[in-house]
Amino acid sequence: MVYITEDMVRRRAEHNDCEIFSLEEVSLHQQDIERIEHVERWCRELRILYLQNNLIPRIENVGRLKKLEYLNLALNNIEVIENLEGCESLQKLDLTVNFVGRLSGVETLRHNVHLRELFLVGNPCSQFQGYRQYVVASLPQLKWLDGTEISRSERIRAGQGLEEVRRRIQQQEQEYLRRRAEERGEARKERKQRCPEEEEEETEKKTSPEEEKEFWETPCSFTPESRLEAHRHLEDQRRAKEKETEKKPKAPRTLITADGRVMNVNEPKLEFCLTEDEDSNTVVLDLAVYRHMDSSLLDVDVQPTYARVNVKGKIFQLVLPAEVKPDSSTAQRSQTTGHLVLSMPKAEGEIKVTESFPRPARACKSFSRSTLDGQERKLHPGPERLEVDPSRRTAVDLANIVPRHNAKERSGPLETFGTPPPPAATDHTRFSEGFVDDPDVPPLI
Repeated sequence: MVYITEDMVRRRAEHNDCEIFSLEEVSLHQQDIERIEHVERWCRELRILYLQNNLIPRIENVGRLKKLEYLNLALNNIEVIENLEGCESLQKLDLTVNFVGRLSGVETLRHNVHLRELFLVGNPCSQFQGYRQYVVASLPQLKWLDGTEISRSERIRAGQGLEEVRRRIQQQEQEYLRRRAEERGEARKERKQRCPEEEEEETEKKTSPEEEKEFWETPCSFTPESRLEAHRHLEDQRRAKEKETEKKPKAPRTLITADGRVMNVNEPKLEFCLTEDEDSNTVVLDLAVYRHMDSSLLDVDVQPTYARVNVKGKIFQLVLPAEVKPDSSTAQRSQTTGHLVLSMPKAEGEIKVTESFPRPARACKSFSRSTLDGQERKLHPGPERLEVDPSRRTAVDLANIVPRHNAKERSGPLETFGTPPPPAATDHTRFSEGFVDDPDVPPLI
């Protein structure tokens, strides 16, 4: 059974900022409601109330709605018109396609002096002989009946012979009530045969296609019981279908194997960049999380050999190229890109290359998010440099690099300054074509 709850009314009052105390119009149609309740206490200012296409069997708990002008109860299981005397402002009442068989109940609407429109089409009482004449004569304030305007001449004719019409209506009501009693007994008997142990228990069993076809093709009378049975049958079929199509929970993703090997996982499928900065001796992970994602949806866990980030319930895990210090690691969000940057200092014992000049950080290695999952990536070490031991250096005599020549080839000025003569030229270079050996020109050093 579906009940009218405060949450249901508030969800239907979004046009009124979800406030129900000042609500003037609310639509509760197609909710499978089986009873009217709480509305007259929560929504005292209601002017329009839609309750069509439910399973409501009685009109009740609306007498305090003094401002109610329009009540729609079409396509329900109502059999009697009652409990509407307190709706002083009621102007329109819609009871289309219900099970009203006691036509004399319309006389209770005489107290609703502002009633102008009434719909009873589709009810058993609309098939009674003299139905329209009886309603028009019983409700002098009515202007429209079943969508047809009541003319002045029709109202005059309806008042003629009213007693005879009322007597025929009463006879037809008695006959209808007798048939209804038989139908209730048959429906109760059939229900007991289907569930002999527990009459009111709802069973959720899947019917075969043959049984389903037989249920819908077997002729039956249109009664409130048959409408409820069809509704419950559809509900049972829906529950059985939902139970079949219910998704099984996924097995948890393997993050660390039984032998202790850490896996690379990228469930959120995010791009990332892993950098190893040798100057600061840190490992930097740049994870391209969504720009507008709130930081409260991120959970970072840094371990000595791997880093794990929970991105809105999805795991990103990456094996680090070197052992790091989790306690000294930091996590920050970029204010421009929204990326998550993890700075993880390397643990003690890592070899750090010393150089005379600073060297820029190693180039960023970016892996494709589709090829990372389930694979391990290792960063290649940088190039090694050898240093020469200064103690093993031998003295080089720069004076012996250019050999000394004979004294005959030296010129006067060179001897004075002690400068060695130029190297002896070969025959084809010493006296090349156009060469003039001028003794006054000093040699080039």
